[in-house]
Amino acid sequence: MIALGNDHAGLELKNAIKLHLDERKIEYKDFGTYTSDSADYAVYAEKTARAVVSGECELGLLFCGTGVGISIAANKVKGIRACCCSDKFSAEMTRLHNNANILCLGGRVVSVEKAIELVDVFLDTKFSGEERHIRRINQVIDLENRF
Repeated sequence: MIALGNDHAGLELKNAIKLHLDERKIEYKDFGTYTSDSADYAVYAEKTARAVVSGECELGLLFCGTGVGISIAANKVKGIRACCCSDKFSAEMTRLHNNANILCLGGRVVSVEKAIELVDVFLDTKFSGEERHIRRINQVIDLENRF
């Protein structure tokens, strides 16, 4: 199951991605927001991130205006490796090398078509499991645990 979350600026893109996930028969849980009324991205980043960290959902997708603010907020939740991507190579490498667990996209930055491409790459790419990448991820986890 995929966790979804957004602020008002990411609503339209999230809704388009939900249709795509439906077509792919990928289950998801939508943590909101559900309207275009102004909403604070940190609230929905936390709800989505906590669902991923708890194991309720395997991965997450977050949407705001740029993808940046919501990624910063999500990364404050211990155990989250959220990335903001707007190109295919980054979306692939963040899973393959960094084992990222949340992809963040900007509704004012990427088109629906590009977002679908990035979501598919993110969801379909598995972590390589190579020792050098595990070592680096563990270094990030160690850094996270110091504070």
